[in-house]
Formats: sequence, structure tokens, C-alpha cells
Amino acid sequence: MPTRVPDEAHPRPAAPAPADDPAGPASRPTPRTLVVVPTYDERDSIAPLVEAVRDRLPAADVLVVDDASPDGTGELVEKMAETDGQLHVLHRTGKLGLGSAYVAGFRWGLERGYDVLVEMDADGSHPAATLPALVGAVTGAVTTCGGGPGGGSGSRSGDHTGGRTGGATPGLAIGSRWVPGGSVVDWPRSREALSRLGNLYVRVLLALPVRDATAGFRAYRAEVLRALDLGAVHSRGYCFQVDMTLRTRDAGFGVVELPIQFRERVAGRSKMSRAIVGEAMARVTVWGVRRLARRVAGRAVGRVTRRPA
Repeated sequence: MPTRVPDEAHPRPAAPAPADDPAGPASRPTPRTLVVVPTYDERDSIAPLVEAVRDRLPAADVLVVDDASPDGTGELVEKMAETDGQLHVLHRTGKLGLGSAYVAGFRWGLERGYDVLVEMDADGSHPAATLPALVGAVTGAVTTCGGGPGGGSGSRSGDHTGGRTGGATPGLAIGSRWVPGGSVVDWPRSREALSRLGNLYVRVLLALPVRDATAGFRAYRAEVLRALDLGAVHSRGYCFQVDMTLRTRDAGFGVVELPIQFRERVAGRSKMSRAIVGEAMARVTVWGVRRLARRVAGRAVGRVTRRPA
């Protein structure tokens, strides 16, 4: 049976100040932040991950969305949560996919009034040192975390699209491997080439000015997720990240990329597969063709409209 934490465990906070508050970041309340971590057989890595989040975001809550891990990850987190009021677990009935795990986690967090929702892998690949910078990027807060790509700089690097949110505060911040200052560690050249080419394909086909649209280390302002139709998101694997980035941009919110150093997992097995890559390529191609068809149709209508009587 899924474990649900009662609503009273998370009383709703007062509404946060606008991102462009002239009084400055120091006058704004600390945003309630939820770090969503999907798991499947991550028993050996989940405790160090929770500890790393605590070190960098002591006030944040962590929600583990476990897909009935055979190795007992969900049960371990349940036990950890008995002595940690900021740790929660959502049990699911089986391996239902990365995308649906994040959607379930987002809904859980939105129901409980969190202001910022963060995506993070359980395997230690994402640098926890960059968490304050990601959260600060979507809240307009001034953050300083250690220098270099591993710690993040708090600066807005990479491509940035203007948002409808008023001011320059973006609605989505991505921890990016492929902006200047970003990097990967312990990846074979073939995998790096696949990721770079895949993101180039996304950029060109979808006209999406983001260098690492497939990245899974990111922070959303709750306002963005409420504006999106999460029920219409059916991408299961890493294509989910492209899907959400595209929806965020199309909804008019800004997107910013911050450089990170991504490290290949040292324990457990990667969840990447040919099926996941195939799904991503197929969906991106379909989305791109549809967009091209709409542009062509729009131009044709424009020519007909301008034709003299």
C-alpha cells in the first residue's frame, strides 16, 4: 500500500514574495523546498544521498518515490524516516518509469504547498553542492556555493529564455553538463558523443535553446508545475526531461542552465537502455515534425490571407 504523509505534517506557508521584490532577496521568506528522488534498487546509495542533501539544503524535505525496489530501498527509507521528519517515501506498485515517478512526486509536493521542487538522481551522479544555486536561480535568491562546476557558481550560465513571470527570474533551472564550465567524469567517449548529439538534435528540431535538455538535475518553481498539464505528460524515460523543458518554454517561463560536474555512478547499475534512447528519439522526432507542419500551415494561411481579392 502506498505510504502517504498526512497533510497536517506540512502546513501551508504564507505566499512567497514576488521574484522581483524590490526589497531584495534578504526580505523574502525561505522557499519551502522538496527534493524528489525516484528509486529502483538504490539501497546502497540512498542514505549517502539524503545526507548530502542535508549538508547543502538543511531546511529542504526529501521525497523518495520508490518503484517497489526488490532490494528493499523503499523499506529502508521508511525506517530512516522514523527518525527524520524531513524524509518521506511514496511507495508505488512496480517499475512504472522515471517520468511517472517525477509526476507523482510533483503532485505530492504541490498538494502540500512546496514552493520549489527539485529533481535529483539517487546514485550520487548529481553534485549536491549545486543545490543552493539551483534553488536560488528560480527564487531570485543570491547564492554562493563553492567554485567550479562541481559546486556551482550561482551565476546564470548557458542559454536563457525570457519568461512571463515578471522580472528575469526563470521558472526552471537545469544543472547542465554541456554549458561552459560543465563536464562529465568517467564516461566513455561514445556515451558523451551520444548525449551531445542527442541534445543537438533536440535543439535543432524543437528550436529549444537549451544545451542539456535531457539533464535530470533541475529545480522548478511550483508556479511552473501548476501551469503545466502534468496529466498529459506520458514520456516514461529520460525523454521526460525534454518533454518538461519544452512544455516549460512553451508555457512562457524562463529556463536557465548552471554548469555542473556529472559523475558516473560508482555503485549499482545504470537504468539507461536502448529502449529509453529509442523512446526519446521517436518522441522528439514526432514533436519536431508536428511543429514544422504547424509552421508550414501557418505560412500557407498567411499567404492566402494576403492574396488580393
